[in-house]
Amino acid sequence: MFSSRWRRGAVTAIAATTSLATLAVGSAIADGTDAPERPTITVADGRTQAAFSYRDAVREHLMVQLDVDSDRDGELDRAGVDVIRPRETDQGLRVPAIIESSPYNDTVGRGFESEKKAWDERGRPTTFPMHYDNYFVPRGYAVVQVDTTGTAKSDGCLTVGGDSDVAASKAAVDWLNGRARAYRADGSEARAHWSTGKAGMVGKSFDGMLANAVAGTGVDGLETIVPISAVSSWYDITRSRGAKHWEGFSHYLSTELDTDPDAKCQAVRDDLRAGEDDATGNYNAYWHERNHVAQPAPEVGRVKASVLVVHTLNDQNVRPNQFTHWWEGLKQQGVPRKLWLGQYGHTDGFDFPGRRDVWVDTLHRWFDHWLYGIQNGIMDEPRVDLQTGPTTWTTQSDWPARTSSVSLHPGADGSLGLRPARTGSQSFTDVKASEADLITDPTTNKPGRLAYVSQPLAGQARISGTPSVDVRLALDKPTSNLTALLVDYGTDERVDVLRNEPQNNLHDGVQLIDEESCHGESTTADDACYKKAVNVTAKHPVHVIARGSLDAQNHASASAPQPLTPGQNYQIRWQTLPNDYVLKPGHRIGLVLAGTPAEYLYFETATGARATVDLPASKITVPVAGAALTSADFAAPTPDAAPWRGPSTAPRPPRPTFLR
Repeated sequence: MFSSRWRRGAVTAIAATTSLATLAVGSAIADGTDAPERPTITVADGRTQAAFSYRDAVREHLMVQLDVDSDRDGELDRAGVDVIRPRETDQGLRVPAIIESSPYNDTVGRGFESEKKAWDERGRPTTFPMHYDNYFVPRGYAVVQVDTTGTAKSDGCLTVGGDSDVAASKAAVDWLNGRARAYRADGSEARAHWSTGKAGMVGKSFDGMLANAVAGTGVDGLETIVPISAVSSWYDITRSRGAKHWEGFSHYLSTELDTDPDAKCQAVRDDLRAGEDDATGNYNAYWHERNHVAQPAPEVGRVKASVLVVHTLNDQNVRPNQFTHWWEGLKQQGVPRKLWLGQYGHTDGFDFPGRRDVWVDTLHRWFDHWLYGIQNGIMDEPRVDLQTGPTTWTTQSDWPARTSSVSLHPGADGSLGLRPARTGSQSFTDVKASEADLITDPTTNKPGRLAYVSQPLAGQARISGTPSVDVRLALDKPTSNLTALLVDYGTDERVDVLRNEPQNNLHDGVQLIDEESCHGESTTADDACYKKAVNVTAKHPVHVIARGSLDAQNHASASAPQPLTPGQNYQIRWQTLPNDYVLKPGHRIGLVLAGTPAEYLYFETATGARATVDLPASKITVPVAGAALTSADFAAPTPDAAPWRGPSTAPRPPRPTFLR
């Protein structure tokens, strides 16, 4: 049934009440007048069907005019845009667009197979990275791929999440709605006569950040976004409350991804380096420009598009707090949303082992619903798809699950329990040590850490959400890096996100195999087939559930450090990264307090400060699904038993990885 709100000539609400519906798309439908027969889309079982030829689709390269001058040459930039659309759009068919914006199109490539764009001798695009064009163009969509400023065929300089990068992506939405101009190679203007004005954005990592950021502008016509392992705050990529994960990050990315002569963007890159302020690690105006969930007036508050979020809980590249802050903001704003949450590292939902067909169908129904208005029931399904084990998934109404806050307290005897210690203090020194060394043998004294372990769990316990740490301590120096690790001491078969072997197509808990699956139609230049992914698992005796760090002098403010007075006690609170994790019966919960983990604070130098922790005033609070833990949930200690020394081996530590 058509609504008076609909844009002329656009199909925006279709009830899939029959097994087959054929829909004409054109102005004759909107005004009810007689008109020559026009091309149509076909809908069956709540899904658009492959009714158009991919091989015969229109492929064109355009330059969209921007209102920014990112390279400071005195001329406004233009963004390179490649379009593929059904041939029938030149015969009156009007279609929505799926937009992919990326800085990777001609450098490191996109996806696990590092696909790049290609053009023929006349400048027309022949290869569109990823499968979206192969799959969706035959089903009545245009796919619009945008080169971020300073990359591939776009003018300007890359600013790594800056406003000019976002402007290039937003301009594509504006062009589809007649608010921006685009030009062909011969200088003639190209109008999106075929567009319904409705667009969705999809992308992973940096590309997903662009989707978040454009949605945060509130631009009209952007109906939905699908951010996959996406950045929502660049500060939180490179810092944790003043503690540095990276130095020279933006400068590094800009030089890697912009293939223009160095001199062209040198001044811009110098500003990127200065803006990052590696000397302090503080939050500042540079990072605020690149923060889409910041207060006050967060960009997330302007989002009008629906959002299908995909992320993973063991991503140490775009860490999971990138999605939780965004997700919570969307929830507060009442934005229609859905979530896929996996247990892998930096991985696209398309490559979740055993879930590819389910993912493609989910994405298909999502776009059909939000861009064609097909009532296929996708918004009536559970909001969250959650991976609970290497091969097990479940659904639930929201994330995190309903939880009870459980505070676990360190004891002078190395215990971790439900009651605070009565007295006592213990110390560690801020040294740079591997995470493996920090978590191994928790009952062994090590100068670089304090370790506490609970009694074995009598039953199963599920953590869902973000643990928080509350520690009272004194330093003998003005600052120190502080780290808390929540640990599962217990052998289990888990997704092995720590094993990375690029030479074997193995990373982030998945491995690509030679067998392929095909999703869409192919040409000789653009294949719709991709290697399948399988699980990589390992049986380890210990696993870090959540980790969180900060620079102690930034404990009250990320932007205004306050060096501590040596010898004075401070109550310092911080959050770890979020997780959704099941501890099995017989496993023990561990808390490790330390300084500088070598893998995660790779660019930090340990201060050598001695931290003295007041045990009665210190705790970690854990969100436990269901009822709170009680003493009955732990096995009673056995006085005559030999002290439990924990596992003697630990998993290999991860390494810093490239952001894509």
